Parts: sequence; C-alpha cells; structure tokens
Amino acid sequence: MYKFLIKRAEAVIEALPYLRKFHGDLFVVKYGGAAMTDPQLKDKVIQDIVLLNLVGIKVVLVHGGGKDINRMLEKKKIKTEFVMGLRKTSMEAMKVVDRSLSRVNNDIAAIIKKHGGRPVQFSGRKGALIKARKMLLKGKVDIGYVGEVDRIKKAKILKALKKGRIPVVSSIGIGADNKLYNINADTAASAISKILRADKLVLMTDVTGVLDKSSKLISQINAVSAMSLIRKGTISGGMIPKVSYGLDAISGGVGKVHIIDGKLPHSLLLEIFTTRGIGTMLVK
Repeated sequence: MYKFLIKRAEAVIEALPYLRKFHGDLFVVKYGGAAMTDPQLKDKVIQDIVLLNLVGIKVVLVHGGGKDINRMLEKKKIKTEFVMGLRKTSMEAMKVVDRSLSRVNNDIAAIIKKHGGRPVQFSGRKGALIKARKMLLKGKVDIGYVGEVDRIKKAKILKALKKGRIPVVSSIGIGADNKLYNINADTAASAISKILRADKLVLMTDVTGVLDKSSKLISQINAVSAMSLIRKGTISGGMIPKVSYGLDAISGGVGKVHIIDGKLPHSLLLEIFTTRGIGTMLVK
C-alpha cells in the first residue's frame, strides 16, 4: 500500500519545479476532438484546467464542437459541404452551429463549476468577444458564414483572468454586419494567444503529436525545422494546419506551443508537469 502512495507523492514532487516555474503564467488551451465527446475524458480535461487555475496559472479555454455540430446538422437534415477543408455554412447551418457551440460552452462551464472553478462564458453574442470578418477562400470563393478573426476584445479576457476566473470561449465571431460567423477553433485559439502574449498555447488533438519519417514522436522542434519537415512532406495532412497555427502563434510572441493527444487521460498535466512530456513542443 505504501509503495503506491509513495509513487503518488513522487509524482507531485516531480511537478514541483514546474509548478514554481509556471506560477503566474498564462496558457491558452484549444480543446477539441475525442476529449470533447468522451464524458470521462471531458471530465479529466476540465479537472486539469481547474487544477492549473488553482495553482496560480491563468488559463483561457477555447473550444470548437465539430462532432456535435455534425450530429445536429444531420438531425436537422442540413447537408454538410466542405470546400478546401472548411465547412460551407449557410444561414440555416450557422444557426445550428451557434446553438451547438452554446450548448458545448454551457456544458464546459458546468463541469468547471463542479470541480470548484469559476468560469466566464463567451459564446456567440454572449460576451461578444471575437470580432470577425467574412472569409473568402483565395480572396474570391464565398463559403457562407465562415469568418476570420478581425479583432479580440482583450480587456474582457484580462478582466476575467484578474479575478481568477477561467474564460471559456467558443469559436464564433460577430461581423461588422452584426451577423455570426463560424471560425476555426485552432485559428481562434492562436489569435487569442497572440493578443494575450501567452506563455503557452496548447492544441489538443486526436494524434500523438508531430512524427518524424519513421513515425516516431518528435518531442521538441523549432520553427525552422518544422517548416523544413512540411516542405519535405514529413509533416502532412491535418497536422500541417496545426503546426502552421502553432508557428503563427510563436511568430506573434507566444512563448511555446504544445501539440498533445487529448485521448490520453490528463494529457495536459502530463505534458506540462513532467520531465519527458507526451506531445510535441514547438519553440521559436
């Protein structure tokens, strides 16, 4: 019995240098993938977020809701069409996206409260945190109510953080036309991390991290090497935008970017508070 307890104590001691190092830092966490749909994983992710907050690390949680949106669109019999990897979003579909992300936002806030945290919700028109501009692919292809980040209301986030609260942000923006626009959650998280000059941006995915040509995890990689691997095709598919958003964040003043597997329970703590980590860290 004592051996098990000693191991638990040693795990806490291993985290001590990192707790001291990161106390007072600001992390932006993009939450998505399987970690949002599996109830047990969801609970563990939110536990991690609340723990970071309680030990003195300021956390902004940014979320999407792709799978939930897909389910609701299917239920409403609204056809989903993708153009260059982005969801073409009609007015009818945008209403579904808004309702879906609002529901996800409420769910996350409720779990934060359950674990002793104090959330502040920013979803759709509620809080009106993200100002958006309409996205045109290649400058001319209209894909409906899909937007890019135009401006972030930084003061609202800082006010919440100063009070020890946890901002929970859905990836919806409001345009100059007062209409809602669907924004890619990674894009929103990267933009928020840049405007806040965050110490870390954490992108939760459904894969281990960046892999080399032998399919082995690359624990740390700098911007120059990452761009080289993209050109060589070693980094490919869905990992390209993840790495690109990370590199954009770093060039915008973010300290480090972590790409981690959200399917692993407590992946956030394992990446931040252990010597080896479990994902890929991008550095300048």
